[in-house]
Amino acid sequence: MNAPVNPSAYRRLAARYSDLTSGMLAPERTPLADAWLGLPMTFVAGATNAGGLLAVGQYTSHMSGIISSAADHAVLGAMDLVLAGFGALFAFLLGAATSALLVNWGRLHVAGREYSLPLTLEAFLLLAFALLGAYTRQSGLVLGLAVAVLCFIMGLQNATVTKMSGAKIRTTHMTGIVTDIGIELGKLFYSNHRRRRGGGVPLVLADREKLKLLAYFLAAFFLGGVVGAVGFNYAGFVFAVPLALLVFALAGPSALRILLR
Repeated sequence: MNAPVNPSAYRRLAARYSDLTSGMLAPERTPLADAWLGLPMTFVAGATNAGGLLAVGQYTSHMSGIISSAADHAVLGAMDLVLAGFGALFAFLLGAATSALLVNWGRLHVAGREYSLPLTLEAFLLLAFALLGAYTRQSGLVLGLAVAVLCFIMGLQNATVTKMSGAKIRTTHMTGIVTDIGIELGKLFYSNHRRRRGGGVPLVLADREKLKLLAYFLAAFFLGGVVGAVGFNYAGFVFAVPLALLVFALAGPSALRILLR
């Protein structure tokens, strides 16, 4: 016979899960909390970015590339593409600004759960992106809106995680991550032989834990890119739905506590 269902056990499990996700989004940061949050969000960013290339024909988190492309198009006289580039830039900027507005509002009204607000918004916007997919082939305007939504999402997420981690983590692009890995590798392979002989000169030592964490972030972004490329290639825009559910799984419990308080 099957064992009887114990509702209290489910409630305890739900409470533990809620406490875990609340700790991941807490204003008081720890290296473990940064890792637990950074890895899934970096995965989502990698999947969304790769999926954006397949779904709408361009990466949506690389503002350096978008600005450079706009400059090239300006020289070539393709002003429609210049406007599209600046539209993507504005959407990313607006997403970052929205994150700051939500977080600062949350600090006054829902202190301790403020970071769940922009991430919950991100989850809903990913769902909106999935819905837009049904109309992109019918209208170029809808396709442009889809690009803007993705750029807004990337700006929103990058600003949220950057602010939360004290600028230690950037999840939507890997330039800073790879740079930091290179710096730590340079320290790791630096010979301290002369410094030890000199005495009184501080040794050059790599932060091995930081290096390991950065490598994990890079791997998560790559894995997300592979999964996103496969998923969007076979399922199309609807593949944004599981990504939205993953983000909501992280931010949802805190957001629900805000609604039910």
